[in-house]
Amino acid sequence: MGKLSALDSVLGYAAQVRLTEATAFQEDSAGSGVVVDLSRPGELGGLRTAMAVGSLPGSVCMCSGDVQLEFLDARGLFLTAAFLHHGVTLRWDGWDGDAVLVDGRSLLRWLDLHGVPGPLRQFEEDELRYQRAKEEESWLAAMPPTLSEFSEAMLRLSRTGGSASPQLLAAARDRLRQSVPDPMNRALLLLAWCGANSGLCSGFPSHEAVPGLLLGDVPMAEIIAGLQDPRADARHDAGRSVTSSAGRADPSRSRTWTPFPHRSEPASCKGPGHRATRTSRPGRNTGWHDPSRAGALPSPPKARGAVPVGGPEASR
Repeated sequence: MGKLSALDSVLGYAAQVRLTEATAFQEDSAGSGVVVDLSRPGELGGLRTAMAVGSLPGSVCMCSGDVQLEFLDARGLFLTAAFLHHGVTLRWDGWDGDAVLVDGRSLLRWLDLHGVPGPLRQFEEDELRYQRAKEEESWLAAMPPTLSEFSEAMLRLSRTGGSASPQLLAAARDRLRQSVPDPMNRALLLLAWCGANSGLCSGFPSHEAVPGLLLGDVPMAEIIAGLQDPRADARHDAGRSVTSSAGRADPSRSRTWTPFPHRSEPASCKGPGHRATRTSRPGRNTGWHDPSRAGALPSPPKARGAVPVGGPEASR
């Protein structure tokens, strides 16, 4: 088994690298690809840093790779070749197995800057799909079990770009009332479900609006009582940021903040900072989740039935 540093030692003699994406080198790589002059200041050092590997677990990817990096010396003669796999590992014939990159994204960015943008784009798309799948999994896990039969219809909203129909909301509302007759328990379930969303202020998947639309029908007194219940925890605190979550899909239906006793100040989004970029992508809702940010919008919609901070309960 070759040492991890063996490839880098060979790269020290490289003067050029030919970059060929998988679709090309699987057919005929001769003369194809993007050729980068590594004799320019900083080029070789930058590539060697981006190709640094940290471990050699001995595993081998079953595919042939995404990009072939063919290195040539100053005379134009072949030195060696390495293959990038999924922005994570490198294959080189001097190693027994694929080596794990220290920073795969760094190599993907290097390729992008040198005329091969496909691998970075694919990596980011795969990463986004994985993140959305994890968020969807968490959202489904937080769904009240009695509503599981509606899960496919709700998830379909994000795939089609639609909104929850009155019939779907009515059926879910009735089922929840029948199965969970206690109002406080229903409020806690819906708050926890709302708290399991992606945390986006805007551009969130359409299905994430459903818990808030159901919670929007719950009297504020029941929500406050639920949050003061000993069973309330961080999940419910996260969900209270959408206590008027109908406004998450329709800002005109949003209530302003009403402080809940003995609770910390609400955060409009999960995680550090506000992710409040507006979007109109299919299956993603547009609107401000945090009413305090509404002034950043041109001609923001005026909230109906707003309750001033510190004022009385929301009138319904």
